[in-house]
Amino acid sequence: MSQSPPPYGGEPPPYGGGPPQYPPPPSGPPGTPGWQYGPPPDQRQATTALVLGILSVAVCSVLGPFAWSIGRSSLREIDASGGALGGRGKAQAGMIMGIIGTVLIVVSVIAFLALFSTSSSGGA
Repeated sequence: MSQSPPPYGGEPPPYGGGPPQYPPPPSGPPGTPGWQYGPPPDQRQATTALVLGILSVAVCSVLGPFAWSIGRSSLREIDASGGALGGRGKAQAGMIMGIIGTVLIVVSVIAFLALFSTSSSGGA
């Protein structure tokens, strides 16, 4: 005789005894045996570059060159650390937005000068 499956609400068949059990996190200071490190800490100026880059694009202010410069120096420091520092994405995003902000400033100045020169030379 074959055994029928249990009805809804019945005992499920034993598969593995439940969810996997993981050991508790190690206690003690970092660097002791058994300690597992998390992701590396972000480079200090990576977030600064990101914030300045966002502001330079959003407000079209003179912060673009600063974001570009700080982002570039952050990337150099992150690359030189050999993986000890994180925040590469923040530094890159800040640098790229700083470049965009700088371009917007240059285009705005050129447009302003072109508008000013045509309005002042067109009079009698």
